[in-house]
Amino acid sequence: MPHFKKSFLLLFFSIAFITAKSQSVGDIDSMKIQFSKATTAAEKVYWLDLLSRTMMNVSLEQADKYGKQLIEVAEESRDRKLMIKAYNSNGTRYGYFGGNKDNTNKSIGYFNQALDIAKENRMDEEIGLTMLNLAAATLAVPDKDKALSYINQAFSIISTLNNDSLKGAAHNAYGDAYLVGNDKILALRHYFSALRIGEDIHNMSLVRQSNINLSGFYSSIEDYDKAIDYYTTANQNLNEIKQKNTRYMRVIDMNSIGGLYAQKKSYDIAISYFERSLAIADSLKFPTIKIPAYVSLLNQYLRMDQPAKALTYFNSSAGQSLQKFLSDFGFAGVIDQAYAVIYAEIGKYDSAQFYFDRAAPFFLNSANPVSKMSYLAQQANLYKKTNQNDKAISMWLQVSDIAAKTSQLESTQKAAKELDSLYLKTGNFQFASQYNSIYYQYKDSVAKLNKEKELAQVEAADEQLRLEKSEKEKEEAKHKRFYLQYLAITIGITACFVALVILGMFKVSAGTIKMIGFFAFLMFFEFIFLIFKKNIYSITEGEPWKDLLFMIALAAILLPLHHWLEHKVIHYLTSHNRLTDAGKRLRMRLFNRKDSDS
Repeated sequence: MPHFKKSFLLLFFSIAFITAKSQSVGDIDSMKIQFSKATTAAEKVYWLDLLSRTMMNVSLEQADKYGKQLIEVAEESRDRKLMIKAYNSNGTRYGYFGGNKDNTNKSIGYFNQALDIAKENRMDEEIGLTMLNLAAATLAVPDKDKALSYINQAFSIISTLNNDSLKGAAHNAYGDAYLVGNDKILALRHYFSALRIGEDIHNMSLVRQSNINLSGFYSSIEDYDKAIDYYTTANQNLNEIKQKNTRYMRVIDMNSIGGLYAQKKSYDIAISYFERSLAIADSLKFPTIKIPAYVSLLNQYLRMDQPAKALTYFNSSAGQSLQKFLSDFGFAGVIDQAYAVIYAEIGKYDSAQFYFDRAAPFFLNSANPVSKMSYLAQQANLYKKTNQNDKAISMWLQVSDIAAKTSQLESTQKAAKELDSLYLKTGNFQFASQYNSIYYQYKDSVAKLNKEKELAQVEAADEQLRLEKSEKEKEEAKHKRFYLQYLAITIGITACFVALVILGMFKVSAGTIKMIGFFAFLMFFEFIFLIFKKNIYSITEGEPWKDLLFMIALAAILLPLHHWLEHKVIHYLTSHNRLTDAGKRLRMRLFNRKDSDS
């Protein structure tokens, strides 16, 4: 259930900054320079894609400018892949601010244009990817059934393709849809499937996203320690992602982990993470990346029932930066909502009503259903405090209607409870009785849901143990297979050298000995290279320049040794008939023994 009084900004900005490829102002200037140097349509589309999405965190006007230019360049190229990429890029950037239904509609519109092009040209990979994008946008509406339909269609295509990364993305999409639909175990299984695929193909971006999704899953069943564990692992995954924007993603990670501690009610630790997020953002000199932490701190003061501190913070330089960002990106109504909630908590009801009235056009006309419901509930609480019961009833009736349409059981229960109380105050006992009945009906449903959460925790633990056991068995089978292969190679190399020595004991042409010796030593030293290569990852961590230096050093030692040893052994086996006498004695000894036996 949304925390109607207190958590009023998180709904708008959690998606934007987690998803966006945040860059510093310096990086933006660098991208502009690279774009100016681009000569081909593909190069221009690449840089315009980055610029338009990055500018969504800096300037909406600039983001739209680059987004339109991106579509123009792609359309002029007549390259269908570039055209699909351009429309998907614009859909993605509008999805960053899904709290505004106009942005969600624009996002869906662009994705549908991309899908039309992909279908017309029978581009299966692009169809699958775009349908996954449409599913994510549709979940923001929210419309989980339509989202699931898109994912099913996408997966039927993706499963036939040789693209494991896309299959992993499809599993994550399934997880998101099932989680919204409260099918917890199905969601968990798909998240784990995505994680395993990412690990198998060493796609660390997919691994990281899967860990973030698993964190969200455990948060949804209120197992906050596991949620923190998975998000911490996701943050550690950044060590293996060699991209510039990982520095900015760490800012978001600190804020997100802090949010999980806040849900756990470990408020001091939560605040320390929010402050760490701000400290890292300061070092990057990119003011916009501070916004999520500003939002979190403001919400935290309200969560801790410190509205006066929240007001001081909202009026501080940090709060002013937050307000400017909200205003610049079309969320001025959220500023008014923030002041309204804070003043209502302080007890300044006239000021609270003033700001609620100013926020109304945005929330009633532009906000998504969940955000609108939160606003209406907050205003209803103010009307209740000021004994305007009829107005409070009107607000809660609207909340009840939205909650029913969006399957928010806890919100429906809350609305029924408030309506029962308010109708009693106004003397309307018939309606009070009606909503009292609805309240207990939904109370039972919510109690059942909470039991399902507890059950989901147990089932999730069992599922994780089952998957871990399965992975352990696979790993053991792989180690056994590798061991047998290494053993077979060792026996093969040994057999080659034994054969080489035996041949040297008989009258065999020098050319034959040299040929067999060449292959024997080649196999031996390549085997040594293989063993070293398999064991240097812990030292080099897969960095190409370290791998290269290590292999050069190894070659500098082994290659001269290879040539020297091969030359000495072959020379010994082929020169001066050194072993032919021994071969004769061995042959005579064997034949004499046979004669004596007969």
